[in-house]
Amino acid sequence: MFGLFKKKKDVEKSVFEKLGGAAAIDAAVDIFYRKVLADDRISHFFDSVDMANQHAKQKAFLTMAFGGPNAYTGKDMREAHKHLSLTEEHFGAVAEALVGTLQELKVPQADIDAVVTIAVSVKDDVLNR
Repeated sequence: MFGLFKKKKDVEKSVFEKLGGAAAIDAAVDIFYRKVLADDRISHFFDSVDMANQHAKQKAFLTMAFGGPNAYTGKDMREAHKHLSLTEEHFGAVAEALVGTLQELKVPQADIDAVVTIAVSVKDDVLNR
């Protein structure tokens, strides 16, 4: 009967927890946007964006998407990106920045793979397909 209850350490951690929680998401978003803004393929999309606000929205979104506390109140992915006419190249550039950020933070490959899986799950919405 007691085998039905798992010990806390046996319960699968969320990606949010595996990455290191809020502090890790904060660091990752800061590094991520540094990479995005340095990439000529995608930096122009942020020319007129309030980056402090963008950082806050991205941190809230990633926290929610990775299984952390849900404080995200922004638009869904399709609505947020529909006016941008994004392409596969743009999505790939963002994915490269994301993976590069996680590698820079020395995130284990299995956790990077989990993040990429989450990112790919919203690809059609981001590309408005």
